[in-house]
Amino acid sequence: MVEPANTNLSIGKQCKLLSISRSSFYYMPKGETAMNLMLMRQIDEQFLETPFFGVRQMTWHMRNEGHLVNEKRIRRLMRLMGLTPIYQKPNTSKAAKGHKTYPYLLRDLRVERPNQAWCADITYLPMCRGFL
Repeated sequence: MVEPANTNLSIGKQCKLLSISRSSFYYMPKGETAMNLMLMRQIDEQFLETPFFGVRQMTWHMRNEGHLVNEKRIRRLMRLMGLTPIYQKPNTSKAAKGHKTYPYLLRDLRVERPNQAWCADITYLPMCRGFL
């Protein structure tokens, strides 16, 4: 896209025509440090043994191994590696045993005029002296 050998247009003008900043043209991405690569290898080994370890447990494990790491670093590395823990998520779709299922009474009703169907919101709002 940008041709540095072009003598008619400077690099700055070429970048302006392409609507990119000149600094992004000169930017050279750095790879991960050797320390991060070593941490990623150890995280991967531990994750294969314990795929249910999330960021907090993995940070705790790495600290017990003697590495000075924090949660933000482990979170970034696990996200970079595409690791997400396996855990049982709450199953809120199934009704509890013995719980009565009430029918939806407005299912086949066609609302054609104002004030034909009403609803009420029963949201619980905690207040300093009770609830609203």
